[in-house]
Amino acid sequence: MNQDLSHLKEKFVNDLFVSQGLEAVIDEASYGYAKCSMEIQPRHCNALGIPMGGAVFTLADFAFAVAANQEGRDVVTQASQITFLKPAKGKYLTAIANQVKDGKRICFYEVKVTDDLGNDVAFVTINGYVVKNP
Repeated sequence: MNQDLSHLKEKFVNDLFVSQGLEAVIDEASYGYAKCSMEIQPRHCNALGIPMGGAVFTLADFAFAVAANQEGRDVVTQASQITFLKPAKGKYLTAIANQVKDGKRICFYEVKVTDDLGNDVAFVTINGYVVKNP
């Protein structure tokens, strides 16, 4: 069952670090899947002029949260691993989260972060802990 996208956007607008800090948006979502993006702005960049790792990771974690927190489930990140592959060169970042394993208490996701030029920027794996399962 696909959750209404406007309902998800309302739910996550209160994630101020993401909605105001990154100005990230939810582009697509269904249970176990999410595509989120952000425009790269100077405040997101490090001294080298590329998006800092924290901004890249936060976008990936946000995509995971959107994908996992649907259909009445409350899920938090239990553990994660990020591998930075290439500096972003474009104007936008996109994170696509896909569920690999769905369990009663533990879930596992892969998140791929790319820029708008097609560069693979980072690959993230996330173990989620299900706080509430309907």
